[in-house]
Order: sequence, then C-alpha cells, then structure tokens
Amino acid sequence: MYLVTAQEMQNMDRETIEGFGLPGRVLMENAGRGSVDMLVRRFPYLKSKRVCVLAGRGNNGGDGFVVARYLIQMGVKTDLFLLSQRSTVTGDALANLELVETLVEKHPDTTLTEVPDLESFDRVKPRMVHADLIVDAILGTGLNADVRGFFKTVIQTVNQLACPTFSIDIPSGLNADTGRPWGVAINACATATFAFAKPGHFLLPGKELTGELEIVEIGIPPFIREKYDPKITLVEPQDVAALFPPRRLQTHKGSFGHLAVVAGSTGKTGAAALTANAAMAMGTGLVTLGIPASLNPTMEPQVTETMTFPLAETAPGHLSDDAMDELKQLAKEKTAMALGPGIGTAPATQALVRKIITGIDLPLVIDADGLNAIAGDPGILKTTQTPMVITPHPGEMARLCTTTTQEIQANRLETAQRFAGEFNVIVVLKGAGTIIALPNGRAYISTTGNPGMASAGMGDVLTGMIAGLAAQGFSLEEAAVAGVYIHGRCGDRLARERGGFGFVASEMIQAIPFVIHGDLS
Repeated sequence: MYLVTAQEMQNMDRETIEGFGLPGRVLMENAGRGSVDMLVRRFPYLKSKRVCVLAGRGNNGGDGFVVARYLIQMGVKTDLFLLSQRSTVTGDALANLELVETLVEKHPDTTLTEVPDLESFDRVKPRMVHADLIVDAILGTGLNADVRGFFKTVIQTVNQLACPTFSIDIPSGLNADTGRPWGVAINACATATFAFAKPGHFLLPGKELTGELEIVEIGIPPFIREKYDPKITLVEPQDVAALFPPRRLQTHKGSFGHLAVVAGSTGKTGAAALTANAAMAMGTGLVTLGIPASLNPTMEPQVTETMTFPLAETAPGHLSDDAMDELKQLAKEKTAMALGPGIGTAPATQALVRKIITGIDLPLVIDADGLNAIAGDPGILKTTQTPMVITPHPGEMARLCTTTTQEIQANRLETAQRFAGEFNVIVVLKGAGTIIALPNGRAYISTTGNPGMASAGMGDVLTGMIAGLAAQGFSLEEAAVAGVYIHGRCGDRLARERGGFGFVASEMIQAIPFVIHGDLS
C-alpha cells in the first residue's frame, strides 16, 4: 500500500483538478459521501442518535459539510458547528455550506451554529456534551504549525468527551507526515482518509490517534499516482509472501547460501547464538559463527546446527583487530555477513569492526555494538561500496546522528531516509512502526510487532533473520523488508498464544517457520 505525504496529496489533488479536469467539488462530494458510508457501517445506530459535526473553514470543513448534508438527509439529528465566521468560508466549501443551510431550514431536528471564538464555544459546549458522536472536520492534512488558542481548546474539549469521535481525512492536529501531534490532536476511534493513507496514520502516536482507518476513493486517476510516484510503502503480507516461492525439489544446503556471523563476547554469547540460530530458522543453508577463541567451548552447545570459527582475541572473550586475516578466511565462499550482536566495545574490537566494514566484500548487516563502534565516525560508511543494512534502535540511531533519542523519535521517517541517502546504506530503524529506508529515498513502514517484544535479544534475532535472507540471495531491500515484517508477525503470533508479554527471543526463532508457511498466506 502506498502512503503519501501531505505535499504529495496536495500535488495530486491539484493535478486531478487542473490537469485532468475533475472539479474539486466532485472530489469533495466523493470524500464526504465515502466518509458517511464508513460512518454508517461503523455506527449503525446513527438514526436514533444525535451527531455533532465540527467543521473548520477550509476544505476539511467542506468535507464535513458534505457529511452533515448526508446525515440530515438520512434523518439523523445533526448539530453542525462552523468553527469560524461564515464570511471566511470560500470556494467548494462555501458551496457545500450553502446546501447544508438550505437543508437546516427544512429539518427542525438539525442546527447550524457559527462558533468563531472561545466565548461562543463556551455557549455550545453543553450541546456537545450530550452528543452521541462527534464528527471531526476541523483541520486537515495541510496543517503545518502547532495548534494554539481557540482550536487547541476545541480539540482538548473533544478529547474529554465520553462519546466517540470520527475524523475526516486525519485527526485534527495530527502531522500527516510524522504521526506526531502539532501540539494537540484529536483522539479518534475511526478515521476515513481520502485516496491514500498518510504516513502519520501508521507512525506512532498517530496510529493510536487514528483508530480504525479506511481509505475512501475520491476519483484521482491512477496515472496521476504513477506520475508523482509515492516513495513510502506500507508493508503488507502479500508483499512478503511473494518473496518466498516454493523451493525446487533438486536442491541442497549449498543452494541456500552460507552466512558468516561475527558476534559475541564475554557475557554476551547469547546474542551471537540468537543471531546464528535465527538465520538457520529463516532457511539459510549454512551458518558459520566467528567468535573469540576462548568462547568457542561455550558457544558450540548453543548453536547445534551452526559451525563455529574461533578468532584471535585481545583479551579472553574479546575479539582483537589482529583477527582480520582470519576473518578474510572466514569470509571466503560466504554469501553474506552479520556483524555486531554482543561483540562488545573493547577498543581493539571496535577497530576490527571498522576494518571489516572497509575490508570485507560481502552484503553486510550491522547491529548493536557493530554500530556503536562507528558512532563517533559514521562517515566510514561512505568509504566502502559494500552493500549494507544497519539496524539501529532509536538510542543507537541517536548516537550515529549525534542527537538525542527524543529527536529521533520525533521524526523517525525523515531521519531514517536522510541517513540512508547520505551514507548509502539501508536503515532499519527499529521500534513501534519499524522504518526501512533505502538510499534512493524510498521507505517502508511495517506495523507488525507489539510491546511484548520489548525484551532482550529481539534485535539479535532480527539481525539473523535479515542476514539469513541476504545469504540466500535476497536483495538487501527484500531481506530487510521481509525480515522486519516476519519478525513482527512472530511476535504477534506469540502474543496471541502466550499473552501480551512474557515470551522471549528464543521463542521468536521457533515461530519463524510457522509464520512464513502459515501466517503470510
């Protein structure tokens, strides 16, 4: 599913009206009618209830006027509050307001009230309190500054009401691109959006504020979508399932790649084991784990199906930068490498990581301490042509960008896209609503996963899953998208079976085949 930014949607609307010749009033009519269709399905009891429509003066308000008109014609008791002076309403919105005015005169159970300021809003609040449903058509996707004053008070009041709220296009006050409120935003139980969903509908906290989402077709021709070529995609199960065709009968373990994993240190052998075992569960033919030599006896029982390759140490349990020659031997005849889980932050180990990045010519997936090793100088990523995926959590991303975790979380999508483009890597920015950003500006959003996955080792499993697919010959883009999506689906499966939390990373590995062969269909 394509997701479009506020600017892309504005461009496509304008092209449809000015270039294709479909009047804006037709688009507004289609938007309002489609919203009412969803409204009736979502709230079938409407005819016996009272609905309050809150409409601004712009096109979002115009959509609200269309909704109000249909509700009145259906016999629904409707109170329409115009949150502006009537004289400020223009264009298509005004044309639809005039139609509502004509209907209100003929329907005694409906009202239209001009509410341009806080004083008048205080007078109508008692009527809102007694509404059974609020329709939010206050502010649309074009909002680009914090909500203040009058509108802030209106939104805060709506959020305090006991009745549900249905939003038109986007919850008022929500940034359509980032999913962050412009100060405050409506907390809707359902939203009807038009032509395309927006990133803000799926990026937290926007996903929670949007509620149930439905896309309403309004008449934008497919060729216009193709012309503007949206860059953001929501990952869906059919996209991932298509990457896993049935395997041919005449195959063997060599047919499905050989992954090298460089991971582990004293106290962190579990991270290395999780990464290697996850790669095996993804269907990788062979996995060899490169670990500090003194840890080899400890590791072998944890990775029964994985081969091990002891490497030189600078101190017991910590890799030395002198291990580079051995690593070149390890890399021979391998098809991909995973680097970093549990590897530690000893200076010699960090030096080794940097040597691997510039000296190993394999598709590379870097996580955890592998990222910490370059946090002070991410420019090293620009010095190599090695195809790479990095999988930071927000804290690691903050270190790479020399900023704060809060800054990263405030604009996850743009941050990941910018870093991917500047450093020519695929960025998997982990967290609720994981972002996969490509160097060419394209990005994916995955909505699989749940809070029960906030436990140790989950990222190590994801690294093994992505690297295992890369070793099998998947492109790094395919490996990242499929790995992230399946990882989240494994967590969702365990949450259903085990409860909201309490399952652990090793159980995720056991769920992988069931998700690939069952849940994706």
